[in-house]
Amino acid sequence: MISPEWEWWQDGVIYHVYLRSFADGNGDGLGDLPGLIARLDYLNGTPDSLGVDAIWISPCFPSPDRDYGYDVSDYTAIDPRYGSLDDFDRLIAEAHRRGIRVLLDLVYNHTSDQHPWFVDARTSRTSPHRDWYVWRDGRPGGGPPNNWQSVFGGKAWEWDPATGQYYYHMFLREQPDLNWHNPEVRRALLEATRFWLERGVDGFRLDVFNAWYEHADYPDNPTKLGLRGFDRQHHIYDVDQPEMHPALAELRGLLDLYPQRASVGEIFIADPVRAASYCGDRGLHMVFNFEFTHRRWDPRAFGAAIERADRSLAADGWPCYVLSNHDLPRHVTRYGGRHPHEVARVAAALLLTQRGTPFVYYGEEIGLPDVPLRRDQIVDPPGRRYWPIYKGRDPNRGPMPWGSGRNADFTSGSPWLPLRRDFGTLNVDAQRRDPRSAWSFYRDLLRLRRVTPALRRGEFQRLSRPSRDGLAYVRIAPGGQALVALNFRAAPVRLEFEHPIEPSDWSLGLAAQPERAAALTPDAIALGAFQAVVFIRSG
Repeated sequence: MISPEWEWWQDGVIYHVYLRSFADGNGDGLGDLPGLIARLDYLNGTPDSLGVDAIWISPCFPSPDRDYGYDVSDYTAIDPRYGSLDDFDRLIAEAHRRGIRVLLDLVYNHTSDQHPWFVDARTSRTSPHRDWYVWRDGRPGGGPPNNWQSVFGGKAWEWDPATGQYYYHMFLREQPDLNWHNPEVRRALLEATRFWLERGVDGFRLDVFNAWYEHADYPDNPTKLGLRGFDRQHHIYDVDQPEMHPALAELRGLLDLYPQRASVGEIFIADPVRAASYCGDRGLHMVFNFEFTHRRWDPRAFGAAIERADRSLAADGWPCYVLSNHDLPRHVTRYGGRHPHEVARVAAALLLTQRGTPFVYYGEEIGLPDVPLRRDQIVDPPGRRYWPIYKGRDPNRGPMPWGSGRNADFTSGSPWLPLRRDFGTLNVDAQRRDPRSAWSFYRDLLRLRRVTPALRRGEFQRLSRPSRDGLAYVRIAPGGQALVALNFRAAPVRLEFEHPIEPSDWSLGLAAQPERAAALTPDAIALGAFQAVVFIRSG
């Protein structure tokens, strides 16, 4: 029984469903809501489910799809390619019946250029929706209003010849930024949020939320050295403006009207201190900590990131961690090298035993790597623009390999992106039958986490001395403790402790490699190659 002072999102594990790649229910090659509904038992609700507590679904709103649905043309409808509102309501009901909460992805920094608001805004300077977007005159001598650059390449200002002004777009020119300084915009977006809350949505992931506001005077950003135009600027005036805090407080006020709702923000150009500043009772429930996504495979770096996050958060803040997502290469590709399956299990133990809410990206649980793609197979706009220096986000968004059948049992049609060639052996069905697989370890670790309060709520305390080989720490909660030890290497290691323990107090809860060493002594632990273990202590 969860005590009242703990919310579900603090105790739970959230699974990121990249909808178009998860499961196709109608054979058109694109994942959809009916396909997701058909796979809910995989996630929770049966004795052999993975055992997650919530899903975050990538945008499923109507969209021209210039940026995979992150260019929304209607905030209160479902894109017909993914299903209908009836399908969505059925998803909510079926997910809740299985104990799965549902989070939607809200893209409130910008809309599609085909959203009716923008279509109207560009008809005339006196349009009722003109001030819903960021329009500016050019410089007196000609050219864009300032030096701001688009994340996806080129200038962040697009000339509109029909009305003789530039509009601002931090991303694609087909994604004009909303003007958050306009109270009508804020009201409209809050009403869209309320629409989904009334349909039973349990929370939201907020896309690039700290870019909602720009400095009202639109000055030039200072410049620096960098590869892309966007990287050659210090982003002083186009993100993290002071108006963000009252805007988040207003959104939080709406969420608090609905019991047990949660929010998590994607911070743009992140650091843990800035991320922590947006968390709390008058801000977001959580903000993603992305430090795990750009660390070396070095336990010293991960340990330092955990301690830095804990120091940054105020008393009412709560951490959340992620190893992979739809914008980044999968962590098995980044870290796996010659030992992807072993690394997948160590990484799972690292992610799922932290103080904070872990987010699992679909396919992580089977150690799914990126899909190697050729230039002609890339459809992601920045990947097409910057190939081969940057190959885009398509490789980490490949279809889920459910089985060894046709198209990995993802679709009866032609998948929207190519599958990995090894799906005949690397798939969900094969791993669910193998008690030694990454999937089985994820399931067992999630079960252990669910019944061990220290793994969900305990304070973090480093146990091992700094080492390039591994990391050991304890999670301390009233009534019990958990000791986690991880070997990052392909050879046995010995991790020395900073303070002694009594080995007889601890019992083994789970081991990634049951046949390999995991021996506790008062002042150290010996671990076999790529071993990850959790010991439990009661009282």
